[in-house]
Parts: sequence; C-alpha cells; structure tokens
Amino acid sequence: MTLVRDAMVPEPRTLAATATAQVAGGLLERPEVRAVLVTDGDGRLVGVVTRKTLVREVVAAGRDPRSTEVGGIAEPPLYTIEPEVPLDEAYRFLEEHDAERVPVIERGRLVGVLSRSALQRRLAEDEPPPDVPDAA
Repeated sequence: MTLVRDAMVPEPRTLAATATAQVAGGLLERPEVRAVLVTDGDGRLVGVVTRKTLVREVVAAGRDPRSTEVGGIAEPPLYTIEPEVPLDEAYRFLEEHDAERVPVIERGRLVGVLSRSALQRRLAEDEPPPDVPDAA
C-alpha cells in the first residue's frame, strides 16, 4: 500500500509568519503561485495567504503592506491531509473536495504538499499495464 508520504512534495516553499504582506504579494505576482503557505518558527502551518486575502485584509482594510505580518492575516487551509493516508483514499478526498493541492500535516507540522496531478501520475505508475493481445 502506498501512502501520501510517498507521493507528496516534501519541504514545500513556505513563508514565515513574521514576513510582511509586501513579501507575500511579491510571491503572488508570479502566475504559477496561487497561494502561499505560512508557517511559524516551529514549522507549524499557520495558514494560507492568497491574492484575495491580501486585497481583503491589507488593501481594503487600509493596512500598510510593509508592516503587516502574514501570520496575522493568514487564513486556515480549507483542507489538510496526513502523510499516512493511503493514496487511493487521498485521491478520492481531493476529487470529492475539488482540491488541486492540499497541505500534508503531521502532528501539527507542515511536512509536504500533495498535488492532485502528481497523485494521478503516481497512481498511474502503480497500475499494471492493460493486457494487449499479440498482433499475429
């Protein structure tokens, strides 16, 4: 049985809770970055910051992005998953919740990120090839 631990991206890029909203905004300017995971000094997941979070919590609230710490505005992730969950169960979970990526948490610490596309590739690798009749 293969587990989430075997398919996750370990040590994902994160932002310290003490980083500023300005720094988060710089990361979120990149089109491939849709959300930034925020962790405390012990590697515990504080939450997630998105463009929407920055607009609502900083711009609309009239806060200074140079001094607003992301730890204070990060939102809890919609979903998390544990590393010991079987991959087929994790895939069903992602499909049911229409989630593309989910943080992997072990005893409160962020240990990785599981992506649906990477999980699909991993599950496809684990499937035996279909029987193909010989062309004779």
